[in-house]
Amino acid sequence: MADQYAQSGDDKRPTEVPAIRWEEPPEGPVLVLLDQTRLPAEEVELVCTDASALVDAIGSLAVRGAPLLGIAGAYGVALAAARGFAVDEAADALAGARPTAVNLSVGVRRARDAYQAEVAKGGGPEQGARAALAAARQLHREDAEASARMAEHGLTLLDELLPGGGHRVLTHCNTGALVSGGEGTAFAVALAAHRAGRLRRLWVDETRPLLQGARLTAYEAARRGMAYTLLTDNAAGSLFSAGEVDAVLIGADRIAADGSVANKVGSYPLAVLARYHHVPFIVVAPVTTVDPDTPDGASIEVEQRPGFEVTEMAAPQAPMSGAGGGIPVAPLGTQAYNPAFDVTPPELITAIVTEEGVVSPVTAEGLAELCARSGRVTTD
Repeated sequence: MADQYAQSGDDKRPTEVPAIRWEEPPEGPVLVLLDQTRLPAEEVELVCTDASALVDAIGSLAVRGAPLLGIAGAYGVALAAARGFAVDEAADALAGARPTAVNLSVGVRRARDAYQAEVAKGGGPEQGARAALAAARQLHREDAEASARMAEHGLTLLDELLPGGGHRVLTHCNTGALVSGGEGTAFAVALAAHRAGRLRRLWVDETRPLLQGARLTAYEAARRGMAYTLLTDNAAGSLFSAGEVDAVLIGADRIAADGSVANKVGSYPLAVLARYHHVPFIVVAPVTTVDPDTPDGASIEVEQRPGFEVTEMAAPQAPMSGAGGGIPVAPLGTQAYNPAFDVTPPELITAIVTEEGVVSPVTAEGLAELCARSGRVTTD
């Protein structure tokens, strides 16, 4: 079997380029992003000097993942304020860059509220910019802390559901440090199991059409010395049928009030497979991903991506001739259905793991109680 086996010894990772960081060179503050579209071939950073550049980076998926989008949105507002741009205009553009991921609008709102509150009490734009930056940095710290707590809660749940260790976990898309201020959401749980010596295998869905599993999750798993195997999305059924999956761990981009979960497209079929094969299907996400103002799954706006992401394949150092700059893999003029997300109903979800604890069974009442405990009775 062609796969990656666990490395022995401690979890000694190479020096990592942070997914996002704020810098203040002499020419003015900037937001520096690790360009996730270039991984794993090369680690290249993008430097954003204004909110419009960040909006472009969000749209191209150079920066992605629900928690990190919230952090990026908050820093984007701070950047606009510090550079003297119209804060409200920048905030609106950032919040609308990807409609399904609720964390993005939450982060934008926190930084904008901090800016407006400072200005309202008599502070000038400079003081408002400092307040927005402080709010962004606080959100960044909170997400790192939430990541560690989710990993702890998630590993406890895995051990309860699957006593004895030797977990074989299937994950979809990318949910590690590349999407978080810490070590991630679902990936952080698998990493905790690895460190505890209880992860036997991480099954990594390739995740079409942009291959975030192959390009990003495998990249992170390899750097952590985890035992992992990559598979195409349509091979998952075969894996379940062979009895090789003990649990499914995924992240979330928005969780509706009833417990419906929007995540990278392909998550819903995994939930159906997991239910048929009596395998736990676990969602790991911070409380900020719960949106009380979205009543159910049907109310979640699902982002539609460009068709060329399906009809073309990007390949480094290869001649490009398609409309999207890739190699055509379908006849010219082929139409493509390319939703970025699908929605899994709560009855197919074994548990939702957050930094505040676990909701299982997944119900509107359980989620409301969780949000109340965390102080998020309504949308931030």
